[in-house]
Amino acid sequence: MRLHSHRTTTPDSNTDFLRRYARRLLRSAHSPQPSIALPILRRVHSAQASASTHLTELYQARQTLQLKHMFRTLAHELGYADWDACKRDIDRRPSEMLDRFRLELGAFGDYQQIWFADTSTAAEWRQQHGGRMVVYGKQAVVMAA
Repeated sequence: MRLHSHRTTTPDSNTDFLRRYARRLLRSAHSPQPSIALPILRRVHSAQASASTHLTELYQARQTLQLKHMFRTLAHELGYADWDACKRDIDRRPSEMLDRFRLELGAFGDYQQIWFADTSTAAEWRQQHGGRMVVYGKQAVVMAA
């Protein structure tokens, strides 16, 4: 008997990963729990991905957010002008570019994680001790080798 395990043997494209991740962000943004919704809403607000001008206004209107707002947010966080530009280019980029998002999802939970306030300090530490560095906003984390 042959089992079809397409998803476990074939790595997803960067676009596929971002689509799934955006759906997860949208569910969190719609959450009635402020501790779940607010971190996502701060990202949406920072990316100016919605018409709301204040975070409190965005929180009150969070149920109106759509997947397109999450795509705009992710494109902004990845340095693209918009989602169309992101999806045209992102699959040509190394998958490590998305490690920040994988870190949020717990993908590196088996590794010892050492956090640094800035990327230069993390890079210096990694050069001396080895490991894999992931930039997370202005901070960085190194997964010890």
